Amino acid sequence: MIRLKNPQTNVVKECATGYSWTTFFFGMFVPLIRGDLKWAAIFFLLTFLVGIFTVGFGSFLCGPIFAAFYNKIFITSLVEKGYFGQD
Repeated sequence: MIRLKNPQTNVVKECATGYSWTTFFFGMFVPLIRGDLKWAAIFFLLTFLVGIFTVGFGSFLCGPIFAAFYNKIFITSLVEKGYFGQD
């Protein structure tokens, strides 16, 4: 778990590292709750498209794969917005 702080707003966010078990279990609702609309839309579209081409079976694979990368994606987006590590 790491803590990131925005110096302009003094908002501190605690971010998990590694595999995102919340994304694994709750899917695209995690980016929605975190306010990360871009990645929620990407996750939805990816799941939808894979589901179409595999008659629904492939959509079950998107969640575990996306969960492996989402925490890193979220932390990177916060750093790009101006957040930095806090002790």
